[in-house]
Amino acid sequence: MSLADLKGQLPDYAKDLRLNLESVLTEGGAPGLSQKQIAVIALASAIASRYKPLTAAINEESAKHASAEELNGARVAASIMGMNNVYYRFLHLVGDEEYGTLRANLRMNAMANPGGEKIDFELASLAVSAINGCGKCLESHEKTLRKHGLSAQPIQSAARIAAVIHAVAVALEQADVAS
Repeated sequence: MSLADLKGQLPDYAKDLRLNLESVLTEGGAPGLSQKQIAVIALASAIASRYKPLTAAINEESAKHASAEELNGARVAASIMGMNNVYYRFLHLVGDEEYGTLRANLRMNAMANPGGEKIDFELASLAVSAINGCGKCLESHEKTLRKHGLSAQPIQSAARIAAVIHAVAVALEQADVAS
């Protein structure tokens, strides 16, 4: 099913999401990001949102703007953040500093060479961390992006893409349940 088909399946109450989705997936609606970066962030966000039809449609659309290696970087970001967001959110929420002194013992070798550019991987990781609600990871990726010279605008655009993709996944899943 295409992205256009899925947009058409959004219920009337989600009209704003339809309009936002059309916007954030364009350079005009995601200031500071290239179409390739939008594609990578959108795919990582769709994977993190866990609605298979949307992930498939975003994957198809993203393949028009990013290479297979770059899209694999989005998959790496979604999978590694799926692990890291849970672990580092645990560290943050437990509040006992002793846990922070212990080795994580979690393999993260894929972060060294995720496929594609480091900035794109960081943007995708930030987006997934926003969806998964990990403040420690959000802070870390935002700082890394700033160190690489990104302004607030493209970072906000990545977060907006994540927010819209996730909301679309929720609305579409609910529409499936209601029908």
